[in-house]
Amino acid sequence: MKTAAIENPTVAPSRRRFASDLAELVKARLTLLVLLTTAVGFYLGSGSPIDYRALFHVVFGTAAAAAGAAALNQWWERRADALMRRTRTRPIPAGRMPPLQALALGAGLSIFGVVYLAIVCNALSAVLTAITIAIYIFAYTPLKRASTANTAVGAIPGAIPPVIGWAAARGDIGGGAWSLFAIVFLWQLPHFFAIAWMCREDYARAGFRMISSDDRSGERSASQSVFFCILLLVMAGLPAFLGIANSAYLLAELVLGALFVAVAMHFLRLRTTSAARLLFIASIAYLPLLLAALVLTKS
Repeated sequence: MKTAAIENPTVAPSRRRFASDLAELVKARLTLLVLLTTAVGFYLGSGSPIDYRALFHVVFGTAAAAAGAAALNQWWERRADALMRRTRTRPIPAGRMPPLQALALGAGLSIFGVVYLAIVCNALSAVLTAITIAIYIFAYTPLKRASTANTAVGAIPGAIPPVIGWAAARGDIGGGAWSLFAIVFLWQLPHFFAIAWMCREDYARAGFRMISSDDRSGERSASQSVFFCILLLVMAGLPAFLGIANSAYLLAELVLGALFVAVAMHFLRLRTTSAARLLFIASIAYLPLLLAALVLTKS
């Protein structure tokens, strides 16, 4: 008996294409980062023993909300995405997914995530998630065409997930949660400054206002990257001083932070695409390593 895939050779590839489009629509890699920071926030905010069932619930609910927000963002920016090389092959601008389908999926996932957290976790984590979606969609997304402040505003919803995890674990927001917020907020700035400078022509084509838009030399983007890397080096030590992590974390944080600053200064000195790409890669390595150090040195 022949299978459907054998009878119709296009079935399997079309399913793979749909799965790939769905992953791109919900920005799967970005969503995974949200899950990581949420999980770390929950772990650091929890007492002993860790309630892994509750951990699953907050990660699952946050994942749905983050995926929904990403889909809504792509629906909103579908015309701008069609103008940029790096985004014109996304499902909506490429014509592989109807805009209304993406809108319905994004809205459904966002609402589901918030309601799920309210029912299964607690009201505070749900409210924080709703605030995250609102800032991301209604502040950051339209601001990209209006002001270079969009990067800083966009870093706010990016930094809330560890606070959501902490709130799900404790039912409140303390100094530890805010220290995690500060770390993830500051980390995003050099990360996105590097991307924005490498893709400055693409962003200009779409009408997005970035600090890199009229920064052909890269001096502004690189100098601000150095500034925020230095600030991150200082602020990332807060968990040790607040008693969340032990002194071993402080040593690891200083080493990682110093290396991050060095790479940012390398970008400032050379101001080349390869130096900006190195900063981008270093930022990708920095955050998981820092979070791992936090988890392993939890007090």
